[in-house]
Amino acid sequence: MLVDRHSPPAPAAKAAGEPDGPGAAGAAAAPRPGGVAHANARRAAGLLIAVGLLAVVVLLSIAIGAKDIPVGQVWHGLFHYGGTDNDVVIRKLRLPRTLLGVLVGAALGLAGAAMQALTRNPLADPGLLGVNAGAAAAVVSGISFFGVTSMNGYVWFALGGAAAVSALVYVIGGSRAATPVRLALAGTAVTALLQGWTTAVELTDHAALDRMRFWQVGSLAAADMSTVRHVLPFIAAGTLLVLVTARPLNALALGDDTARGLGAKLTRTRVLVMISITLLCGAATAACGPIVFIGLMVPHVIRGITGPDMRWILPYAAVLSPVLLLGSDVIGRLVTRPAELQVGIVTAVLGGPVFIFLVRRRKMAEL
Repeated sequence: MLVDRHSPPAPAAKAAGEPDGPGAAGAAAAPRPGGVAHANARRAAGLLIAVGLLAVVVLLSIAIGAKDIPVGQVWHGLFHYGGTDNDVVIRKLRLPRTLLGVLVGAALGLAGAAMQALTRNPLADPGLLGVNAGAAAAVVSGISFFGVTSMNGYVWFALGGAAAVSALVYVIGGSRAATPVRLALAGTAVTALLQGWTTAVELTDHAALDRMRFWQVGSLAAADMSTVRHVLPFIAAGTLLVLVTARPLNALALGDDTARGLGAKLTRTRVLVMISITLLCGAATAACGPIVFIGLMVPHVIRGITGPDMRWILPYAAVLSPVLLLGSDVIGRLVTRPAELQVGIVTAVLGGPVFIFLVRRRKMAEL
């Protein structure tokens, strides 16, 4: 009887969560409440490392150029401007160029990540919806027909062209009935048409061809604070919009039916994403010309670090894309010193082989 009286507590102890068998240990580990927290901590640490890398590249961009300037003079030009030749080079030339590189790189990276999520296509880039082609066609038209010659004029024409083309692609793609495939096909068709228009204008107007030649290569060399001030509001607005759509884009990645079941508003999300891509790509293309591979390659690499969660992909893209752009710009200044190689050429030369390697190494179906 004594044994019978004391035997029932043993099962109760197991039910209370103190088992010592292998099956019970597996059951206790099943929820793994710390798994998500650990992954987020790892991603946050990686983001901090990326910010530190960006700070290093920014310093290199300010310090390195055709003219050798000691580190002490770089610091003096930044914080104790006195009007010397070195101060002018640092404050008037390299600082605006670096700031514009950060803005344009972040814009292209964010636009590329948003485009790949919107179309559920890891090979999509910011030009897939015809935004870059619309900006280029508007700029060449402004040069040829309206005599636009300044960067400030390029900005407004490029933004107008990008906005008009985005609206056209949305209408052709089906408006409220638009799907990722329809939008991609519409963007491809409009891009081909606009590229033909741009080429025709350049061939019939040699002045436009001469002015467009340097801009189309993609360069930060003509940057000044006026250009930075003109594109900053558009890039800031596009950044805020695309960050707001991070959660709905996560839902869209699961498919339209699942996204609707989760409460995502598909039409509103697609419109907001297209507006943000238009602002980001239009401003970036206007300031520097079409620069390839930044918006295509960086988000693709980031997904291997963060996974498919857009709440992490977007911040990483905003930080690592300027690292690639400014790093390429620094390389372009060094390889042909005292002349320089335009950053659009460097990103194409570096990005092509790297992206081919990534394509062969990773499954392209994952998003």
